[in-house]
Amino acid sequence: MRKGLHKPLLTLFILLLTGSMAVAQDIHFSQFFETPLLRNPALAGIFSGDVRIQAVYRNQWNSVTTPYQTGSFNAEYKKPVGRGDDFLTLGGEILYDKAGTVALQSTHILPAINYHKSLSGDRNMYLSLGFMGGWVQRSIDRSKVTTNSQYDGTGFNPGLSTGETFPRNSYSYLDGSVGISFNSQIGENPDNNIYFGVAYHHFNKATKVSFYGNPNYEMIPKWVGSVGVRMNVNDYSFFTLLGDYSKQGTFTETMAGVLYSWRLDDIENPKYILHGGAMLRWKDAFIPVAKLEFKPLAVSVSYDANISQLKTASNGQGGFEVGLTYQKYLDRNNSSAQAVRCPRF
Repeated sequence: MRKGLHKPLLTLFILLLTGSMAVAQDIHFSQFFETPLLRNPALAGIFSGDVRIQAVYRNQWNSVTTPYQTGSFNAEYKKPVGRGDDFLTLGGEILYDKAGTVALQSTHILPAINYHKSLSGDRNMYLSLGFMGGWVQRSIDRSKVTTNSQYDGTGFNPGLSTGETFPRNSYSYLDGSVGISFNSQIGENPDNNIYFGVAYHHFNKATKVSFYGNPNYEMIPKWVGSVGVRMNVNDYSFFTLLGDYSKQGTFTETMAGVLYSWRLDDIENPKYILHGGAMLRWKDAFIPVAKLEFKPLAVSVSYDANISQLKTASNGQGGFEVGLTYQKYLDRNNSSAQAVRCPRF
């Protein structure tokens, strides 16, 4: 925080970033398609493969203030259940976020489980119910906090008290999310798929989510609606449409985009696939995206071009993201690679 910042503004800043007010915003990524559990725990396991590991790193607002740095790591393991066509996915999400001059940090450790119920004996069609929950910890570096109370009439004096009285530098709480999704093959081609779902995050409404320890503050639940459509164009190319709508208190966010993809070698089982396209965060950022698959790995990059009212201060610059994915079928007897029907996208 800059010198001379009034104490009421400091308090408001802390409350906004810690989710203590209705306008607070959860962690998000422009490459939301690389963080499925963060969107909806019922999207876990909806991919072609038995195991998927994904990592995304985001660096934002370099041109405006101290950069915001955010990281996500999630893993999913999918296995058949019983003798039918049902599947179970076990997974988890780890999130890290560091924001602003005062180094507000948050760490999330969230295990997840998702059950996929087959709805058809003729094609891939699944209804999935997922849960995710775990531990969240937040902290702040009070040594980096400056206020107008440290102005002695001639200049800034770091030896003076900040005048702030919040009793703790960190706090933790338990958090939970639940979601449902529908995933289905479109037509006769198993490569053509659709999914849509809805998730309810922070359903336990954790209290005392404030550095002041005030029990009147609680985590505000968030609704997220998600949709995805993948369709072949010809033997060598296909497109993917993706979208999310989120609402948390009075805050809403709409993201949507398209990726066009080219199979660069074998049509039936390509090892190399090139993806290119763009996402749009409504009234905030236009986001070009590029991704290269060289199975079982994939690398994706994106950059937020700011189109909001902040574009004057940011010179149109927003956030850079890079993602890394590992996804494959395992060499085991009950691999989903041998399954006639399986959740996929």
